[in-house]
Amino acid sequence: MPRETEPRYRAIAADLAAKIHAGQYAPGSALPAQRELSSAYGVTLMTLRQALRQLSDEGLIVQQAGRGTFVSPPHLAYRLGSLRSLADDLREQGHEVRTTVVARATGTPPAHAGLGDPALRLERVREFAGRPSVHQVSWVRLVPGLLDADFGRVPLYTALADAGVAVARATETIRPGALPSGLQVYLHEPAGTPVFVSDRVTYALDGTAVVADRAVILGDAMEIRAERAATGLSMTWSGASDVPA
Repeated sequence: MPRETEPRYRAIAADLAAKIHAGQYAPGSALPAQRELSSAYGVTLMTLRQALRQLSDEGLIVQQAGRGTFVSPPHLAYRLGSLRSLADDLREQGHEVRTTVVARATGTPPAHAGLGDPALRLERVREFAGRPSVHQVSWVRLVPGLLDADFGRVPLYTALADAGVAVARATETIRPGALPSGLQVYLHEPAGTPVFVSDRVTYALDGTAVVADRAVILGDAMEIRAERAATGLSMTWSGASDVPA
């Protein structure tokens, strides 16, 4: 419980933080209602809200208007230097990832992808810590055996390898954005929520494009990491005026 020798809101914040770190409030779970907490600590709502603001500033909680206060989910690391699929990369980091296939069909891919027509359009939602966090649309060059894969269970790159396609390199652009209204139903967040938008094209050993991806990633669910070396990853930065709308 809070100590009388320090400001009440700081003591309450410290007590709630200790409970979060101890697992009493699990990642992604809801904290008790503000009135319930203020009564339990014997303080006014204003004092409690000061404590919650401190926890929010520390990244321990997320306050969602009309829904309540939630313990922040664990953050994933999106590793820029990896050629693995997103799901494989996250599993290697120890995260349990659930993939739901929203739609799959053959159709005409975007002209810039260079995949040939028709191609497979694969739409998936990635969930971790019980929270849908990534919406991904992949256009994939059609190769024998690919259409038989269970993409809810088998990662796309694994399916390509099983079909005899080895990936060699990829180009990727990641930019900040806002969640489009059409994706609210998949990621369960309001339109305008901050997101990362990743556009990635993956190439086979012979230089042909095999996958063109667009992933929309909730901004509070993932952090982006890169390992830099003299002969390793190359990163190019551009000003906001250079980013396409």
